[in-house]
Amino acid sequence: MNDEQAQRGTGPGDRDTVERLVAAWLAETERHDRDAAREARTGWERGGLSERSAQDLATWVTARITDTGFTEDEGPYVAGPVRITPADKDTVHAWLRARGHRI
Repeated sequence: MNDEQAQRGTGPGDRDTVERLVAAWLAETERHDRDAAREARTGWERGGLSERSAQDLATWVTARITDTGFTEDEGPYVAGPVRITPADKDTVHAWLRARGHRI
């Protein structure tokens, strides 16, 4: 992905990454806050997220990074329902910024 693609959030596979992580985020949110999950799912199905939902997704993906790239000796393994790399986080953040969200 070049710099322009990163700014727009349009690199190859970005949509697949976002869809995979949004599905996991919505499932987790549903377990903890049904109203927030309903709001986010409605926005997602209509093609966009509210600012609140976008901020929640950005925070969630940052907090849930599971693949830090460290070896066992360098840092802890973070268990999670899906594999999330720092690059995945950057992809989601770029995708949200490309849609006008302040991340």
